[in-house]
Amino acid sequence: MENKLYSFTQYGHIEIQLKEIMDSRQISRNALARAIDTRFEVIDKWYKGNVEKIDADILARICFVLQCEPQDIIRYTP
Repeated sequence: MENKLYSFTQYGHIEIQLKEIMDSRQISRNALARAIDTRFEVIDKWYKGNVEKIDADILARICFVLQCEPQDIIRYTP
C-alpha cells in the first residue's frame, strides 16, 4: 500500500437521506422519535441531515422501525 497524502476534499462526503424515507411513508419526526425511544432533537438532526457522528444504535432502531437497510438512509458520495 502506497503512503499518500490526501486533502479532505478528496474523501467525498456522507449524505443522510432519512427525510425522503420518512416523507414517503408519511411518518413524522415526533412519531419516529417515540417509536425508537429517543428525543425529538436526535431525529430532527437525522431528518435534516445534520448528523455529525453516526450512532449505530440509533441507526439500527430507525432501520427496525422503518423496515429498511442502513444503505437506504446513508449514502456516500465520492
